[in-house]
Amino acid sequence: MVQHAADRIPEYLNPHNFTSLPQLLDYLSQRYGERPAFTSFGQTLSFRQLDRLSAAFAGYLQQQTSLEPGDRIAIQLPNLIQYPVVLFGALRAGLVVVNTNPLYTPAEMRHQFRDAGVKALVVHRSMAGKVEAILDQVELDYIFTTQVGDLHDPIRRVLLNAAVKYLKKMEPAYCLPTELPLLEALNMGRKSRFRPMDYQPGDLAVLQYTGGTTGVAKGAMLTHANLISNMLQAQQLLDRAPKGWQELVVAPLPLYHIYAFLISLVVMSSGGHSLLITNPRDLNGFVATLKKASPTAFIGLNTLFVALCGLPAFRALDFSRLRLTVSGGMALTQAAADQWHQVTGCPVTEGYGLTEASPVVAFNPPDAVRFGTIGVPMAASEVKVVDQQHVRVNDGEKGMLCVRGPQVMKGYWRKPKATAKAFTADGYLITGDIAIQEADGYLRIVDRAKDVIIVSGFNVYPAEVEDRVCTHPDVIECAAIGVPDEHSGEVVQLYVVLREGAQLDEAAVIDWCAEHLARYKIPRRVIAVTELPKTNVGKVLRRELRDQAVQSKAADQQRAS
Repeated sequence: MVQHAADRIPEYLNPHNFTSLPQLLDYLSQRYGERPAFTSFGQTLSFRQLDRLSAAFAGYLQQQTSLEPGDRIAIQLPNLIQYPVVLFGALRAGLVVVNTNPLYTPAEMRHQFRDAGVKALVVHRSMAGKVEAILDQVELDYIFTTQVGDLHDPIRRVLLNAAVKYLKKMEPAYCLPTELPLLEALNMGRKSRFRPMDYQPGDLAVLQYTGGTTGVAKGAMLTHANLISNMLQAQQLLDRAPKGWQELVVAPLPLYHIYAFLISLVVMSSGGHSLLITNPRDLNGFVATLKKASPTAFIGLNTLFVALCGLPAFRALDFSRLRLTVSGGMALTQAAADQWHQVTGCPVTEGYGLTEASPVVAFNPPDAVRFGTIGVPMAASEVKVVDQQHVRVNDGEKGMLCVRGPQVMKGYWRKPKATAKAFTADGYLITGDIAIQEADGYLRIVDRAKDVIIVSGFNVYPAEVEDRVCTHPDVIECAAIGVPDEHSGEVVQLYVVLREGAQLDEAAVIDWCAEHLARYKIPRRVIAVTELPKTNVGKVLRRELRDQAVQSKAADQQRAS
């Protein structure tokens, strides 16, 4: 049995003695009352309104359904103010939340809903057609649907919902016989007082499915203790940021993703205000929203920083109140960090985590940022860098990063073998990332172990190649993969996205690499693409690039024959 700390919250981190996320909301609504908590599409929810609406949803779930404590409810919503209402309502009713990507295909939804045993679903109407496609293949007893404007004032609600449905045509026709509009559930729930649950810190709160970039997604079991511990750990470090950082935090990354999910809790815990961006891929709309705001913090990742800084309209914005920029989710390149700092005047603070750790493992203290590192381990966490036999290596040496602490998951849902494989014998989570720990505790990620390219027996870490290539003036972003080679086992193949008007000069890119990289690390081939395949939060899907390379090679061989 794996030993972990997923059932307790370190006392010295927890002065208010929180035991569950619903208890956290009780405290915040009493302390911050009418302060703004979340805004989307111009509508703001105060902490007190969030308390009342989530209580109404909890009342409906408890009084009007047959759902029992511990049953799973999926939330499949973009960044709308409905999300925190549904989240806390479900938790208050004793349910386990299953965060679900709105961009999932029906097949991906079917896998997740079946694997988690989901009995209820809250879904935006634009995605309801996908639910219809799998309705006879899953056991959904309750389906709640919502539209963009549902929590807005009546007139604006009608206008917003009509615009989305009829002008933008984003709500295709569907048929879900058992659906209930979320608004109706909230109205009915207001008449039913919910019964507060007696949660223990070790009780399951969220099934957070891994990204599935390298295989079938698994549900990480995150407890109330996991999430509150990580919130308190992050809060401790962010207390070292300039005062007022939480006054208006731009939140463009999806709340169903653990990175944005956890940061939203940190912002809430500080009495802060999150500005939810529903569609960050609409860069022009994103910039228009920012023009009306005066953000004090920005939560993003490398690809988003690069995309925004490339827009003249973004560069023209007023960033005089921006006090904190946080990066996570993927490696931050020097070029992206420098460009963001130059445009906004605010340096980027990078952290590191993974779903299985709720997610933050390490973070750069805002007053002691060391670029090129992921910072220091979170409070109450133990990290070690080990070799293939799980023996600790010396400071400054490369090895597998492992972590043990109160934020580390209980295990994978109904997968004891996968859980056992994910931990060392002494209870450390094996992150799958290659790292170096410096003598003073700062950590540097070298790369993903499974992405390492082995050229003639030498390890090549994609991030090292990518960081060099991204300094080329014609390159916006890039991704390196390994492709089979009969002489060296593998060689580096590079995919680049070029700036507008630039032409690929393969030899020039290779020469650029040769100035700073060992010969075996230099790309053998450079391919220009219009965009890199990514997850919805911006992580590059190297597996798709490898698949494309295999298919391309097979096609070349077929033509040659």
